[in-house]
Amino acid sequence: MTSLFLFFAVVGGTVLICQFVLTLIGLSGGHEIPDDLSVDHGGDFSDGSDQGGDIGHGHSGDAHASSWLFGVLSFRTLVAASTFFGLGGLAAREGGLPLLPQLLIAAVCGLGAMYGVHWIMKLIGRLGEDGTVRIQRAIGQEGTVYIPIPGSRAQAGKIQLRLQNRLMEYAAVTEATGRLATGTKVRVVGVAGDVLEVTPLPKSA
Repeated sequence: MTSLFLFFAVVGGTVLICQFVLTLIGLSGGHEIPDDLSVDHGGDFSDGSDQGGDIGHGHSGDAHASSWLFGVLSFRTLVAASTFFGLGGLAAREGGLPLLPQLLIAAVCGLGAMYGVHWIMKLIGRLGEDGTVRIQRAIGQEGTVYIPIPGSRAQAGKIQLRLQNRLMEYAAVTEATGRLATGTKVRVVGVAGDVLEVTPLPKSA
């Protein structure tokens, strides 16, 4: 087993160091496993019918685990897992542990490194996201009237809605004939410049 652990540690460690150097000099690209390897178990169909049914209930746990696994797998995470699998196994062997504990420790180290790198890459990705709020993304979102909106597009009022995880305030008009009072729940149906067009939501019984 020493040779196996040494192989994973050397090969994975070498690639890991090369990745780090390439990242420092700005030549590292994305090496993610292609998206078409992932499996969609959402059960959404173009005709709007719900096909989840009895099939989804029996396998929802397996589907979630599979989606999570494919989300974690990438070239970087596999390299990290290989490196720490080898290092963990070598450390356990040097400690005089039996074969089974060696493999368990190596596997735990590999999985921990894989998830750790995945978490770090997600964090870096979030830091690099464009934080600009785009008003077009408001279409279809629900909000609340903040300043009353006169009917028939007579004048603009204001609404508040959560957009890109931010509470935003926009001028809004409505084609509804009645005045929309403060607190009325509305849905955004259009955008004209920096003004939203909204329609009131039906009141729940």
